[in-house]
Amino acid sequence: MMSNILKNNYLRFVILAGRCLASTGNNVNIGDQMKILNDNKQYKKVLELFDAFNENNIDKCSNWIVIQALKACTQINDVQHGLKIHNLISSRLKHDPYVLPSLIHFYMQCGDINRAQLLFETSTKKTLPMYGAMMKGYIKNNLPKKVIDLFNEIKDPDRVIIILLFNACAQLGTNEELNLCGDVTSAKSLFDRSSKKTISMYGAMMKGFIINNLSQQAIDLFNEIKDPNETIITLFFNACAQLGTEKELILLKSISSKISNSFYSNPYVVTSLIDAFMKCGDVTSAKALFDRSTKKALSMYGAMMKGLTINDQEEEAIGMFNEIHLDELHRENHSGKQKKLLSEMNTDRFEANIIVYLCLLKALTKLGMLEKAQSFVQQIPGYFLTDHRIGSALIHMWGKVGSVDKAKRIFDKISQPDHIGWTAMINSYGLNGMGDEAVKLFHQMPKESIDHLTYICVLNACSHSGLVDVARSIFNNIQTKTEIIYTTMIDCLSRAAAFEEAQKLIGEFERDHAPAVSVYMPLLSGARNQKYSKLSQEVVDRMQKLFPNMKDSLVAASILLANVYASSGDIGKATDIKIELHKSGAKKRIGVTVTDIDGKLWKFRAHDRSHAESAEIHEQVDRMSKRIIEHGHKYDASWIVRPMEPDETIETLLCGHSERLAMAAHFIRNRKPKRIQMTKNLRICGDCRKS
Repeated sequence: MMSNILKNNYLRFVILAGRCLASTGNNVNIGDQMKILNDNKQYKKVLELFDAFNENNIDKCSNWIVIQALKACTQINDVQHGLKIHNLISSRLKHDPYVLPSLIHFYMQCGDINRAQLLFETSTKKTLPMYGAMMKGYIKNNLPKKVIDLFNEIKDPDRVIIILLFNACAQLGTNEELNLCGDVTSAKSLFDRSSKKTISMYGAMMKGFIINNLSQQAIDLFNEIKDPNETIITLFFNACAQLGTEKELILLKSISSKISNSFYSNPYVVTSLIDAFMKCGDVTSAKALFDRSTKKALSMYGAMMKGLTINDQEEEAIGMFNEIHLDELHRENHSGKQKKLLSEMNTDRFEANIIVYLCLLKALTKLGMLEKAQSFVQQIPGYFLTDHRIGSALIHMWGKVGSVDKAKRIFDKISQPDHIGWTAMINSYGLNGMGDEAVKLFHQMPKESIDHLTYICVLNACSHSGLVDVARSIFNNIQTKTEIIYTTMIDCLSRAAAFEEAQKLIGEFERDHAPAVSVYMPLLSGARNQKYSKLSQEVVDRMQKLFPNMKDSLVAASILLANVYASSGDIGKATDIKIELHKSGAKKRIGVTVTDIDGKLWKFRAHDRSHAESAEIHEQVDRMSKRIIEHGHKYDASWIVRPMEPDETIETLLCGHSERLAMAAHFIRNRKPKRIQMTKNLRICGDCRKS
């Protein structure tokens, strides 16, 4: 979204150009009519008026009219009409500094960079608006380095050009060589030297900070602005969303209560505020804002669905998808409608549809239920399935719900998978215990496509398949190892009980990086699996020393430690830890198992009796218990992590686990399920897994 000052400056230019060069009063009248239609987004009517009045009199047609016609072509991406206008006025272009910026802008916005560059390069007199149109076009087409190269040719840039430079620097981000900008610090230095800072310059600088994960500096800059516009407010909300703490939530509520009510009619503002509330964990405020909005844009639905998913409410996210009207998502099956949609593939509308479908797939992925996934994927029109982002998301989803064959079929259909597609397929293999296949595909992947996420997925695949030596080999050949890459390798070693090597790797990490809580959790988890209480205590003690303020992580670590002691038979120590946690006000996550039975999701907690069918379910659990005992199963008391009551036994305690109840529910009423699929928000009990 380009800032208002760019639009206003451009508008002043085209008004000046048109009115100074209009050849007749009648031309001006027609041009003004076209402008009014453009302002009201009636772009097709603009072109109809142009065709009716000027096609046979192009020599007498004013620049003002041509500019308005090109603007309409740009807005609706009408390439054929734009080419026709270009041909009609081609004889006067070389020496016309007024129409050229509009024509360059048209080609750039339609993605025809070569034609735009040719027009620019063959022009005998290059003006600042022409430079601006080229720079804006390069930004639109993700070529920010070309913007900076072009900037270096300009002797006396105005504030519009400076703003475009900032936007290009922001787009490059931290991992690129920023040439003139060098880095965000240099961009800030250029900003600070500007004597007259406009609102758009502030916006460009804030955007740069956000892209470079410096959101606190974006918020600090926001506090300098006396009268922020909608763009600035949107960027402020985005900065708060990126940080996502209680402090930012308080800021959000304060600023959102003070802004003009008119801002809430802007879907960009509302969408960014919903997103910010969700990322700060305030689902209630996000829902209230969404419900108050009288005109709900697709982007708002997308923000709600994404937010509900990240806040562990994926069912609600899927339900939100069902609220969207069918016509909103272009689901008509008429061939004419499909052709129209295909012609709009580069429009904001198409992009909004893609985002909603990606949010749906993400929710289905997190839910992890095959039947649900199948029923919703059937609703996605075929012309969206060709989008590479949808393809990669589907590969990931099918892998997560256990249908590797479907994931592979989609992957094989992609002629040239990008790094996301390759990585999604590697991850799908890994999630399903197919480590060898994941490693094989990793070695087939083009080297230039491999990134840190690919390494994480292949190492994770090795971890879950016990391929420790293969993981070591891959890890040792990684040149730049991130925190998550170290964490994944430590997890692989810890699962294999290679604790000494895992601890050495933590030491290696901390020689070059600040200590991170993430690298300790897999070591603790591995110690839990081996009932290694001494190591578990040492890890938790070190975490408490290094990360005293990371309460959530310390609570999770303490619960794991208590479970280790309980599994080792030291119920007393386990109880003492839990008493201390209770005194501190810490809240333990409640384990919930979800399963799909006949298209309906059932949820179970341990010893759950909330279902209407609970009596039948518990009777079925008893029958299942007798059967597995007959087949030699012995209940493992080490998975009991609390003192038993007088009326409890090892069997009754373990048989009350949520995963067992979920499985039993599939067999009541003489059901004979072909497939049983369950997901749990916490680790599955080892005894339940064995039985």
